[in-house]
Amino acid sequence: MSKYMILIHEREADYATMTPEGWQSLVDAHGAFTKAVADLGGTLVGGEALQPTTTATSIRSGEVTDGPFVESKEALGGFYIVEARDLDHALEIGKLTPAPFGGVEVRPVLDSPAASGSGR
Repeated sequence: MSKYMILIHEREADYATMTPEGWQSLVDAHGAFTKAVADLGGTLVGGEALQPTTTATSIRSGEVTDGPFVESKEALGGFYIVEARDLDHALEIGKLTPAPFGGVEVRPVLDSPAASGSGR
């Protein structure tokens, strides 16, 4: 099994008008997603929701500034790390990721000897 990161990119502004019922529905959808990962034979390794980009602090060339690096219509709002058989399996899982105001990106986690600590 290989590890893949599922990055959730969405329009933050849409959350500002979300009702409590809409929020609960989204929470429920993420709960169903975590169950679906196991049902598909994958393993959920971790994941978190992120605070809004207004809380971000960026560092570029040693200079610290408030806010994210880039302005975009969609912002990174959270992520999951899953173990999947291969990219096709990871994409099958990724398609189930709740992202009502945007989409997701699936990327393999770098598996290098240096990253695993073997030094070769």
